[in-house]
Amino acid sequence: MPVQTLEDLRKIGVEGRGVLVRCDLNVPLDGNEITDPGRIIASVPTLKALAEAGAKVIVTAHLGRPKGVPDPKFSLAPVAAKLAEMLGRNVQLAGDVVGQDALARSEGLTDGDVLLLENIRFDPRETSKDEAERTKLAEALVELVGDDGAFVSDGFGVVHREQASVYDVAKLLPHYAGTLVAAEVEVLGKLGGADGAGPERPYAVVLGGSKVSDKLAVIEALAPKVDTLVIGGGMFYTFLAAQGLSVGDSLCEEPMIDTCKELLERYGDVIHIPQDVVIADSFAADAESKTVSVLEIPDGWMGLDIGPKSVSRFAAILAGAKTVFWNGPMGVFEFEKFSAGTKGVAEAIIEATGKGAFSVVGGGDSAAAVRLLGLPEDGFSHISTGGGASLEYLEGKQLPGISVLEG
Repeated sequence: MPVQTLEDLRKIGVEGRGVLVRCDLNVPLDGNEITDPGRIIASVPTLKALAEAGAKVIVTAHLGRPKGVPDPKFSLAPVAAKLAEMLGRNVQLAGDVVGQDALARSEGLTDGDVLLLENIRFDPRETSKDEAERTKLAEALVELVGDDGAFVSDGFGVVHREQASVYDVAKLLPHYAGTLVAAEVEVLGKLGGADGAGPERPYAVVLGGSKVSDKLAVIEALAPKVDTLVIGGGMFYTFLAAQGLSVGDSLCEEPMIDTCKELLERYGDVIHIPQDVVIADSFAADAESKTVSVLEIPDGWMGLDIGPKSVSRFAAILAGAKTVFWNGPMGVFEFEKFSAGTKGVAEAIIEATGKGAFSVVGGGDSAAAVRLLGLPEDGFSHISTGGGASLEYLEGKQLPGISVLEG
């Protein structure tokens, strides 16, 4: 069932109305400095459209995992300042979530004003497993926008969570998908075949990250559907161990070895893993490093990136792809010495995109790597803002924050 969108809401009219917007503003911080404003940038179009249309915009979002209590290091103050800069207008920050300050500020809003509530996860009801508790918080959020208010879901990074500000509030207000969420659902629909046509083939998926257990469900869901499944990052060492090879001090999930062995037996014609690796004598940016075959990882050394032969091989595989989904770095890209694998594979995806492939970067660390490594964002067809949501969608799971918009 198609969801109502921001454009539908604007046609009805928002001038003078309170509109609650759930954004994903969970940006990385170094102290009070935002190191990657990507999620803030992605939230601007919806907020700007509503403010310019005369809505009284109230934004709710989270930052980090403050465990249900106020914690100054997880305050949205830096986010409010950056959001104001990007919107070109003042953004108030409430001193609480749904308390006296939030209520007083919401009552004082005029048309076009923007109010950011303090970190929604400062309230333990946001993530409660008790529906009644979540509903109480949702009701308090509704009170801030008033009887003729509306709800816009624009935080794709949280739509896979059944939380008060994502799921329960949508049951209490007229609800709409923001620009970001609508675009994400459309793109993932193309990958998952929801549009009826299915992805254009050859279809290649590139998965990285640290743990096989984090990606097992998506591997099992996609392996039967894709033409190529490239696996890199820390999780590929468990696949090496499954082949009886030594991985030295590399990350390895021993309980997952038998599972990886089974995956290789079932999908050996689809799964591709690195042939060489860049190893280090410690986990540090300035560690001693060298490139070796996957057959020759010595004791006391750990793999922190895929090697140049693997990059070339993966690039050749991706060159002919018509659809590419990438989620997870190939190595510790935050350390320059171990970033070449991630950069090389990303550049191969960009090259394939330039030849007409439809490419999707599945959020999370992959999206962060694009920006940190100075790669052109427009070199990909789409960069998602929600890694977890993207993966769960492709696993075939129902996303609560999307399903409630359809109801």
